[in-house]
Formats: sequence, C-alpha cells, structure tokens
Amino acid sequence: MCRSIKRLREGGDVVPDEEIREAALQYVRKVSGFRQPSARHAEAFERAVQEVATSSKELLDAIARELV
Repeated sequence: MCRSIKRLREGGDVVPDEEIREAALQYVRKVSGFRQPSARHAEAFERAVQEVATSSKELLDAIARELV
C-alpha cells in the first residue's frame, strides 16, 4: 500500500469532479484498508468518499481563487 495519491493541482488547471472523486476514493481505501467495504460498512465508506471529495473540491477552489 505504498502507492502515492495523484497530485490534482497542477498550476491553474481546472480539475474535473471525477478526478477529485477518484482521489477521494483512493484516500478512503488507504485509510480504511479496504478496496471494497462490506455491505455493513458500504454507507459509511461512500459517505467518507463524498465528504473527502467535497472538502478537496473546496480546497482546490479556494486555491484557484487566490491564484487569480
């Protein structure tokens, strides 16, 4: 589990929402230790992915505004 999470911010490029979600999914997989959660944990897993993606988008948007 040594794979690096891809850097999303490269200069002023706009990052597609799908790439942000994929990075969030990778992060949650690393933190949880599960590639696929059990049915019992699926809802919490998906909620974590969504929250990480939302926070990441807010961060990238704030950085982009500061660069303008």
